[in-house]
Amino acid sequence: MAKTRTKKEEIVSKLDTQLSEVKAAVLVSYKGMKVNETEELRNILREKGVSFNVAKNTLVKIALTKQGIEFDKTIFEKPIAIAFANTDEVTAAKEIALYAKKNEAIEILGGILENKMIDAAMVSRLASLPSREELLAKMVGSIASPLSGMVNVMAGNLRGLVNVLKAASDKQ
Repeated sequence: MAKTRTKKEEIVSKLDTQLSEVKAAVLVSYKGMKVNETEELRNILREKGVSFNVAKNTLVKIALTKQGIEFDKTIFEKPIAIAFANTDEVTAAKEIALYAKKNEAIEILGGILENKMIDAAMVSRLASLPSREELLAKMVGSIASPLSGMVNVMAGNLRGLVNVLKAASDKQ
């Protein structure tokens, strides 16, 4: 059943709103995916705070144009779904790349980062970045490393003093 003009305008408005609020988005081709696979991916992404929308290519083009995002028309040769990440730039790319490894039907076509289109290679590089939590853990480790080294040096001096005193007491 064909969608009415008002329904299409609602979809474009929703896409426009999502694009304006998004930190990053990933455009994927879902051609060949079964409904249960699409739902599985949607549930995985939802757990990570990423929304996954399927929309007609013409409506996506209109929403991108409204946002002033220049795009390559060759991306829209296949049916498109968009994963919108509002909290983290890496999450959507990482989860879709992981899912694409086990399901060959899904293909990353490109993405949107900082209100600009990026190609599939850049999305793959985003997916290979460590998560925010991993980066914070590495930073804390880097900060704590000199402190723990200093503690070991100080403890080493005390151990040395204790060993010298013990040797002196054993000698007497």
